[in-house]
Amino acid sequence: MNQIQMFFQLASDRSDLLLDAFWQHIEMSLISLLIAVFIAVPLGIFLAVKRTGAEPVIGSTAVLQTIPSLALLGFLIPFVGIGTTPAIIALTAYALMPILRNTFTGVKGVDPALTEAARGMGMSYPQMLFKVQLPLAMPTIMAGIRTGMVLIVGTATLAALVGAGGLGDLIMTGLNRSNNYYILLGAIPAALLAVFLDIILRQTEKRSSGASIRPIFVIVALALLLVTAPYGYRLAVGGGEDDEIVIAGKLGAEPEIVINMYKLLIEAETDYSVELEPGLGTTDIVFEATRSGDIDGYFEFTGTAITTLLEEDPVSNNEQEAYEQARDGMLEQYGLVFLEPMDYQNTYALAVTEEFAESEGVETISDLIPYEEDLTAAFTFEFYDREADGYPAIQNVYGLDFEDVQTMDPGLRSGALVSGDVQVIDAYSTDSYMIEYNLVTMEDDENVFPPFNGAPLFREDVLINYPEIEDVLNVLGGRITEDEMMQMNYEVDVNDADASDVARNYLVEEGLLPGESE
Repeated sequence: MNQIQMFFQLASDRSDLLLDAFWQHIEMSLISLLIAVFIAVPLGIFLAVKRTGAEPVIGSTAVLQTIPSLALLGFLIPFVGIGTTPAIIALTAYALMPILRNTFTGVKGVDPALTEAARGMGMSYPQMLFKVQLPLAMPTIMAGIRTGMVLIVGTATLAALVGAGGLGDLIMTGLNRSNNYYILLGAIPAALLAVFLDIILRQTEKRSSGASIRPIFVIVALALLLVTAPYGYRLAVGGGEDDEIVIAGKLGAEPEIVINMYKLLIEAETDYSVELEPGLGTTDIVFEATRSGDIDGYFEFTGTAITTLLEEDPVSNNEQEAYEQARDGMLEQYGLVFLEPMDYQNTYALAVTEEFAESEGVETISDLIPYEEDLTAAFTFEFYDREADGYPAIQNVYGLDFEDVQTMDPGLRSGALVSGDVQVIDAYSTDSYMIEYNLVTMEDDENVFPPFNGAPLFREDVLINYPEIEDVLNVLGGRITEDEMMQMNYEVDVNDADASDVARNYLVEEGLLPGESE
């Protein structure tokens, strides 16, 4: 099967996921564009009429465009939470400047002789605006709207990082799995959507230019109908579930598999409905979303809780003692409850190829010290910055300081290692690429990395309101070995199995869920 056939096979297999993501992208883009138009066009007209204060106002919208999109999305989370709200605010902000500037320029650029003639014919200002100025300024205004639309559709792919969904979910999946077909499955529809919307706006511009702005109102009305119809339908059929629990996962296959286990167990043993938010983001984003109430709980590791969230040093490398430290600290400091941890650890590790390990005879992190000036390392942004159990800790404890360190997305570093671009990467001990590329982890002979046992982490009020879920989820305590988790990750990342199916298969095999024939 050639690459084109493989891409279309993936599109066919994941058509439901693609359609959902595509609709989310359209909805998010249109809402943002409409809000930007409703703000920028009237403001641009006002500034063109007043002819004072235009430069500071337009300049302030230009400043908004200089803020990196990821930084703006992250900044908004503490104030408005996660999901579509911060995404729409950020996208609207990016579209304001071209629409505002072009509206101001277009209205201001109308020939004064024509406006004087309109006044001489007895037109009121609203009549002159809608029959003379706006039709003549429409090509310039529409150019700004089209520019804003392209900015929105492209930037909206980053909204997946704050749980807003859209085609960015597919792109992030591709990056996490080093799968270019998933990246294209998100990128190509996004590009086609931008082209399609640009064609519609261009045709609308031609029909309204110099004649009537009625086509503009028709397009706006259709867009409003398109984005409001789903909400009206949901209200008509009764909205969501009363007893719905929202559980999120960080980026990657493993959190998605585990939270699907949570969902399957809770819905099988209680009357509650569970909504999942897989791939919500990094530790900080998911943690803050839990504290703010946007989600009810997520899958966390004891080592991450101790070193990153509590900012403490591990009291012990004993798994039980580390769990108790994380459990007690998270409850006391944040009102979050750790349930029973699973058996396996997904601890940090430094990994190299099997060929390099055998040729150089390296087995421990200390063995890498003689090669530090010759090796290039690739670390994730999080590992590179983690003081207690990341690269800074490796430098402090081992004295290991690589000559060249590159930071990159988690899904890219394993490919860079296999291709020979780098020789050392940070890895998680249960990641699928450990099997796929037959990588070797270096023994942590100085015990820098604390125990990383995974467990459900929920707000205390959630467990008070839904007390049954504690016993339900604790059945996973002490289960799942590293080999089992690694194999499940491999099924999702490499074999493209559905995370829900993989989770269900494990629970059925363990006797925690009935099989289909039972």
